[in-house]
Amino acid sequence: MNVLVTGSKGQLGRCLQDAAKAIPNLQFVFTDKEELDITSKGAVSEYFQSHEFDYCINCAAYTAVDKAESEQDKAFLINAEAVRILAQACLLSDCIFIHISTDFVFDGEKRTPYTEGDIPNPINIYGASKFKGEQYVQQILKKYFMIRTSWVYSEYGHNFVKTMLRLAKEKNEISVVNDQIGSPTYAGDLAKLILKIIYRESNTYGIYHFSNVGSISWYDFAKEIYRVSHLKTKVIPIASKDYTQVANRPVFSILATDKVNQLMPGSGFLCDWKSSLLKAIKRIR
Repeated sequence: MNVLVTGSKGQLGRCLQDAAKAIPNLQFVFTDKEELDITSKGAVSEYFQSHEFDYCINCAAYTAVDKAESEQDKAFLINAEAVRILAQACLLSDCIFIHISTDFVFDGEKRTPYTEGDIPNPINIYGASKFKGEQYVQQILKKYFMIRTSWVYSEYGHNFVKTMLRLAKEKNEISVVNDQIGSPTYAGDLAKLILKIIYRESNTYGIYHFSNVGSISWYDFAKEIYRVSHLKTKVIPIASKDYTQVANRPVFSILATDKVNQLMPGSGFLCDWKSSLLKAIKRIR
C-alpha cells in the first residue's frame, strides 16, 4: 500500500518516519510544504493524479495557539481550507484520509472526559480553525479516521517538554499554570496507532480520541519532566489568570479513549503518560 504523509517535518511526521521503518511492506511518501503545497488545489490535484495513494495521513497543521488570534486567515487556510482540498482529492482518488485534530475543539466546561459524541465548542481561533477542518472532512468523506489528540510532545520540534528542559538551563525557578487539566501525548505513541490502523486495514471509520493515560495539570507535567531528568529547577504553581496568554485555553480537555481501545484491542499503545514521558526524555537526551 502507498501512503502519503503531509507535514512530515513536524513532530508527528518525524515520529511516523521513525515508526515506518519497522513496516517495510508499506510504501511512504513523506512531504512537507516544499514538496507539496496543500493550500493549493491545483498542486494537490496534480500530485494525486501523478501518484496512487491508498492512505493520506495529514500531519500538517498551524499550531501556534496564541499567534492564531492575530493570524486568523493563515490558521484557517492551513487547518481548514487545506484539509478541504486534501479531503476532496482523497474522495476523487478513493484514498482513505487520516486527519489529526485536537482537544482544543472543546470549550473545557465539562468535568468528565470528552467523548467522540460531544459537540465541539472552541474558545479560540486555533480550535475554531481545527473544528472547521473536521467539518469539511465529515461533509466530504465517508472513508476517514479523524483522531483528536492532546498536549502533544516528542523529541522533535517545539513542545512543552523541550521548552521546560531549555528553561532549566536558564532559570532556577519557573512558574507554570496548575488549573488547566489534560493528558500529555507522546507523538511516537500516536504514530504507532496510525500505522496499526493502516496495517490492519481497519474500515471502522469515524472520529477517535487518543492520548496517553492519566490526567494532570501543566504544573504537574513540568514537575515530572524535571524529576525524571534529575533537574533541580523549582516549579511554582500559578493560576491561568496570572499567566499572560493571548488565546483562551480550555481548563479541562481530557479525552475519553474507550472507542480507540475498542478499535485496536490489546495493542498496548494506550500507555501511561509517565512511561511515555520517560521514553521521550531518553530520546531527547
